[in-house]
This record gives sequence, C-alpha cells and structure tokens, in this order.
Amino acid sequence: MIGERTVPNALVFQGTTVGGLSGIDRDPRTGGYVLISDDRSDRQPARFYTARIDVTANGVGPVEFTGTKSLLRPDGKTYPPLSTGDGTTVDPEDIRVDPWTGDYTWSQEGERRPNLLIDPSVRSAKRDGAFARELPLPANLKITADRGPRQNLVLEGLTYAAAGSLVVSTVEGPLLQDGPDATPEHGALTRIVVQTRSGHQLAQYAYPEEPVFAKPVPATGFASTGVTSILAVDPLDPTRFLVVERSFVTGVGNKVRVFEVDTKGATNVANRDLADPTGVRPVRKRLLVDLADLGLSTVDNIEGITWGPRLRTGERSLLLVSDDNFSATQVTQVVALAVRL
Repeated sequence: MIGERTVPNALVFQGTTVGGLSGIDRDPRTGGYVLISDDRSDRQPARFYTARIDVTANGVGPVEFTGTKSLLRPDGKTYPPLSTGDGTTVDPEDIRVDPWTGDYTWSQEGERRPNLLIDPSVRSAKRDGAFARELPLPANLKITADRGPRQNLVLEGLTYAAAGSLVVSTVEGPLLQDGPDATPEHGALTRIVVQTRSGHQLAQYAYPEEPVFAKPVPATGFASTGVTSILAVDPLDPTRFLVVERSFVTGVGNKVRVFEVDTKGATNVANRDLADPTGVRPVRKRLLVDLADLGLSTVDNIEGITWGPRLRTGERSLLLVSDDNFSATQVTQVVALAVRL
C-alpha cells in the first residue's frame, strides 16, 4: 500500500454533494481523474467530477476536485429522479475515458420494480456532459419480468481494452436465468461482456464469484457479493483484466478483493443460460490482493479502480475509490497501491 485518503463526508463542491463515488479513471490528456457519482438525481442531477490526486512512491496526496458536470439526455436535459416515473432515470456506476475520443463512457444499472422496468445501458458523454452515443445492449441484459438482471446487480464495471477497440463490461451478479446469487455456502456465476466500440457483441464469459465471506449477524441480516469494477491490465491486451469483488455482511462489514482474470480459453456463453453450467469453462482468476491485508483505517464499499502513473520504483500505481452511499457511517476513500504484474 502506498497510502489512503478520505474525502470529508457530505462535502459540498460547486453546489453539489460529493458522495456515491462508484467509478474512477485516469485521464491521460490531463493527468487528472474523472469520478462518477451514483446519485440518481435525488440530491442533484446525475453527474461526474474531475479531480487531481498526486500519487508517488512516497504517498498519495489529497483529493482536489476541479470540476463537476451533469450527465445529459439526448434532448439536452438532465436525468430526472426516479420519483418522476418517466422511465429515463439512471443509476450511474462506472466511468472510463474513451482512449480514441476523450469522451466519457459510463454505465448505469437501470431499474427492476413491479411496475417499472428500465434497462441498463452503456452511454458516452462529451467532456461537458452532453450526450454523445449509446451502445446496443445484448438481449440477455435487458430487463424483463422473469429474465435478465436482478435489481441493482447489473452493469457495475466498465473498461476499454485492445487499444480502445473493445468495450468490456461486467454484470454485478448472476442474471435471473443464471442461477441463485452467492451465499456463504456457495459462489455464483456472473458475466463479463465483450463488445466492439460500435456495440457489436463478440462474447460473454462466465465469471465465478466467491462465496460470501461470512454469515450475517443476526442471521436475518443482509449478505451479498458482487463484481463492482473491471480494468484492463494492459491497454493493448484483450484478455487480461483486474476485477474487484466486494462483499458486505450485516454485523461483520466489507471484504474487498482484487483478482487478476484471463478470458483466454473460457467458454463463450453469450447464447446460453448458466443455471446449468455443465460444460462451461469460466474465466481463470487469481487473487491479487485482499484489502484486509493492507492495514487500512477501514475497508469500505470499494467500487472503482484505475491505473495511476508509473512510479519511480518501477511499479504501476493502482487507485481504488469507495462509494459512501451518502451515509454518515461510511467514507469516501481513495486507496493507492503499488503493483508489479
């Protein structure tokens, strides 16, 4: 670990409440960072932030916000809160700088409620927040009454790969047709989705989630595991990624692990359900780091990951950010690691 920094809870910046930071990416054009908030326009319109974060082999500097912009619909308006019921609300989760255009590509989870079904999406915005485009969505990621993603377990992770020619996303948890969610007794299979930058789907791969790390206290409490972010190991490599798995258990807390993943040799499961995984070869994975081993002040709800600058010692810096859920009992935390792969 290089170091960690926390952002003051409920920090007000340019008229917005900083919180819910669910994605982070380094912008090679500026050396700064872009971060997305998962505010569903409940506090202020859905938005992203830009920031400076100095990272060296000796430590990580404070998070200095430099700007914020609202994400805009194709008609130029901001996204409304869910309470309006007009079906255009969004649940932002991850953000990446398009290496070809410099636009901001972002994912959102949509909504599954008894009387409201909103599909997830991958969209791009200009640097001022203006709508740029939307990628076609694979059919099995669309939300229907009895198939597709579970509520709040959809497109949580997003990255570019193969020099920007591929857009790779992760589903946070198993689709309804892919079997039960992970529990303390067993893991689950979710999906890594590989598309061209125009949206043509090339493959989906089964990703094996770990079992939930502990049982809730009390036993009736909440326990969940999910894939919260994905990052290409090398910008030219189409098969190797870092994947963040985050678990939360009532009465116990969070566990966050980063795995190195390779899709090479894995079965393309784009056209099959995973409730019966017979014959499916999932992606290969190995543990890179368990944040519990780093001596952090706390392990919170880590949801974003990005490469930072290369260090003078030869390692690459890796930054992670936590989503505080706009809660006074959680923190917005930036963790900086030195990694040699």
